[in-house]
Amino acid sequence: NPNFKKQEKYILYLWQRSLKLTLLALVFLNLHFLISAEDSSKAKWWKGNLHTHSLWSDGDDFPEMIVNWYVEHGYNFLALSDHNILSEGNKWIMLSSASKTVKESYQKYLSKFGHPWVESREDTDSGLSVRLKPLDEFRSLFESPSQFLLMQGEEITARYVNLPVHLNATNLKTIIPPQTGQSVQEVIRKNVDAVYQQREETGRPILVHLNHPNFGWAITAKDIAEVEKEKFFEVYNGHPAVRNYGDQDHMSTEKMWDYILTYRLTKPEKSLIYGLATDDAHNYHDYQTSKSNPGRGWVMVKSAHLTAESIIYAIEKGDFYASTGVYIESIESDQNFYNITIQPENGVTYRTQFIGVVKEDIKDLDQFRNLDMKDIINHQSIGKILSTRSGARVSYQFQGNEIYVRAKVISSKLQENPYSNNDFESAWLQPVDLN
Repeated sequence: NPNFKKQEKYILYLWQRSLKLTLLALVFLNLHFLISAEDSSKAKWWKGNLHTHSLWSDGDDFPEMIVNWYVEHGYNFLALSDHNILSEGNKWIMLSSASKTVKESYQKYLSKFGHPWVESREDTDSGLSVRLKPLDEFRSLFESPSQFLLMQGEEITARYVNLPVHLNATNLKTIIPPQTGQSVQEVIRKNVDAVYQQREETGRPILVHLNHPNFGWAITAKDIAEVEKEKFFEVYNGHPAVRNYGDQDHMSTEKMWDYILTYRLTKPEKSLIYGLATDDAHNYHDYQTSKSNPGRGWVMVKSAHLTAESIIYAIEKGDFYASTGVYIESIESDQNFYNITIQPENGVTYRTQFIGVVKEDIKDLDQFRNLDMKDIINHQSIGKILSTRSGARVSYQFQGNEIYVRAKVISSKLQENPYSNNDFESAWLQPVDLN
């Protein structure tokens, strides 16, 4: 039957084609795994700051001078994040009405970069003005493959009534106006949604994190816990006014972290929140505890490439830690253990706290979710130190009853120019979900 033979040939053709496509798919899959394995083996730690201010808003120095400081101090990436503005467009600083600090910073700027790079103009009425360079004009002075990366950022500076609600968006394409709402929680949610909307529309990775929750005592742990799309917040901020440590009536940011983790990981739709450290630098000339100086807090991100995409994707996977001076060589964790190797410094000792919550201590979830702030502050089971280990190589074996475990490394070395007097250099490692 001629028709049957044609069908047989066609079926054979389809089978051969399907086999070729399957083999091709396997080849590409193997290549993907090989590339992924190669990228993983090449991954290294990159040091960066995601919260930085300049004369584009309320910082006291020119952006090129600020970037130069971070380059000279061994950073690999930096996000310039001024309040409700991007470093773009045409902006001039009138020196006649500027502070003494800004006038002095202009002289340092002129001495460092000189004319014609420094653009100034003289006006009969307003006197001398200096042009602020947009990011796209000066980034080529500093950026270098596998050395240093600049990212466009914005501190979205919103509020609910008189309560400040600030979020940083990193790697933006266009400015995001601050969103309003009928509560602190709604303001957070609407601003986070606005960042995700730009990310979806542009196809570029954009990181959003919540800033200094205790600034103005504006944001509670429950406010953050309920906005599950907010995956990052500042557990440490170097600005002297942000109240990292809380007080007798308010949670510290670390206690907030533990409450949020417990709150979220005991819900059916579990989600982690990761802790960042930033310096929130504003002041680059006078170095003292009462000023917001650079170099107080940063993140170390493990990634194969120094690109905005690679850095943000690594942060989103939790492949980073926050630090004020301690450096980590390696972090390994699975459902059985949490291993940490610290990069040792001569004459310095280290103790590592493994912190978490065990299921037996949170039996009544409804009661837990309805605790008031003072009850949470005094709740010894939220953020319990499960174990403390000494040395540069430490390990914690999970017991099987933990909801999560995170780690904090505290060194014996006092932090130089600290957020608060007698602060020791520390590192905060990300939580492992065990529930």
